[in-house]
Amino acid sequence: MAEPDSITVTASFPRHDPATPAFWDVRFDASFTPWDQGGVPQSLANYVTQNPAPKRTLIPGCGSAHEVRFLAERGWDVTAIDFSPAAVAHAKRLLGAMAEHVHEMDFFGEPLRHQRYEVIYERAFLCALPRQLWAQWAARVAEVIPAAGLLIGFFFFDSNEKGPPFGISPDTLSELLSPAFDLIEASEPADSISVFAGKEKWQVWRRRAGST
Repeated sequence: MAEPDSITVTASFPRHDPATPAFWDVRFDASFTPWDQGGVPQSLANYVTQNPAPKRTLIPGCGSAHEVRFLAERGWDVTAIDFSPAAVAHAKRLLGAMAEHVHEMDFFGEPLRHQRYEVIYERAFLCALPRQLWAQWAARVAEVIPAAGLLIGFFFFDSNEKGPPFGISPDTLSELLSPAFDLIEASEPADSISVFAGKEKWQVWRRRAGST
């Protein structure tokens, strides 16, 4: 079981495994979401401006799903999923008429492996996963994204062993993704929130044809 870190230090919660919905349910029920930017990050807004052609997009571990409205209003076919019932309920309340874009679903579950998305948007999902699930995460994104599809978003680089957020090293991220993806873009976000400030990068990875 993971030790508490920046997502837990200022509030007292029952000790749950962050690989289970219960860990996240109690935080959403208490409105304790320090990882939530409360809006659309500028790096994503810039990316969509520069690449306006709508894509079929998945947001795993969507939390409050602020990005759903932004993408849907620009014609993107966006699906947001979370395995926390409390997170899904919170996102649906925020989205109102666009609530149908949010679904309670496990990223690692059987139904998702049969879907294909041109884009997966990563925002505070990988760093919420205990490290023993990282290889499974990499296999699933490679399975769901077809050739020339994209993994875009924010990656949290940190050497702290505690979590969540569980930091990754650039070398480890490359080891996970390079068998199937090429890194084609990387930059420093200008509007990181305090939990991630100075430790995250915006990156775009393209799925290679013929890789497994």
